[in-house]
Amino acid sequence: MSGVQPHDVDFDKLGSEHHVGPNTLKRLVAAWPRRATVRTDMADFMGSRTGDPDLEDYPVHLIPFAEHPLFLDASDEKRRLVNTLGWQAYNARVIAAEEYVANPTFEMLAHGVFPGVERYEAREAMQQSHIDEVWHTYMHMTAMQRTKEAYDLDVEPDYSHPITNRRLFELTAGKSEKWERDILFLVWTVVGELHINNFLELLARDTTIQPMHALVARLHARDEAAHGPLVAEVMKDIFAHLNAQQRELFIHTLPDAITALGAQDYGTWENLLQFARISGSKEIITDTCSLPDTEMMFTDFSTVERLVQELGIEDRVEYDFSVSHETKNSRRRSQAPER
Repeated sequence: MSGVQPHDVDFDKLGSEHHVGPNTLKRLVAAWPRRATVRTDMADFMGSRTGDPDLEDYPVHLIPFAEHPLFLDASDEKRRLVNTLGWQAYNARVIAAEEYVANPTFEMLAHGVFPGVERYEAREAMQQSHIDEVWHTYMHMTAMQRTKEAYDLDVEPDYSHPITNRRLFELTAGKSEKWERDILFLVWTVVGELHINNFLELLARDTTIQPMHALVARLHARDEAAHGPLVAEVMKDIFAHLNAQQRELFIHTLPDAITALGAQDYGTWENLLQFARISGSKEIITDTCSLPDTEMMFTDFSTVERLVQELGIEDRVEYDFSVSHETKNSRRRSQAPER
């Protein structure tokens, strides 16, 4: 991947730091012209294309029913279509999260809707992040269009709003006060920005999928490596200025955001199976859902746990973060060299 690399900030290290202070915030803001993919890697992305028939569009191991007998009984053509649609649905999920959740929240952050973002560096960081997120929407939208053209997908299923958005909108619909709805959007955005990079890295490093697909994830991950620390630092200032009611709502709904943003979207998967005319699609989904530990697509929320600890609310957030530690340990074991 070409493009100027930011030498004054180690973004890989930032992802594992336990504290990001004001000085780091300033350095992240200053590095944006050299770090942001919209400024440094647009040419790489615009020049990439889907085209290797031997590679998948979406990692097979991330399809929850990949080993189900009824799915394996389907023709190669139908299973390949589900795989391609899985990639399209993933992009649609990212776009929906950016357009309908992250972007509106970053706009609120940049315009002082929440207290504690008065510092110019904080507002500048939020504006920069907002620009990044709009660029990410464009990247994923373009990736979907290129895939559509590559496979002549004249008709596609309705990806609609993913489960992450549906659960947020269900909660906001029950809130009569604007400040309540604003806090819910803030919670969803904070959790999303802190954890999304882990999943993007899975795609970025996957050699079984189209290079263009891995590139989209890699470029997106580059930006999110900075967004997580930025959002965490700004959130500490915001939380210190929230009133008791606002804090209570933030704490109470953090687990809802975590489970929503990590959830498997079985409703969408069933739609994809039906669209591809896979026999027994309902049975496939029912059987898969009945298996243990299949509700969550993603379980490593250690970055969210870190922020919870820094806010001093670990005893009040009703979520078991121990799964995050198990996920990290298993990842380390899988990456360890054989002796």
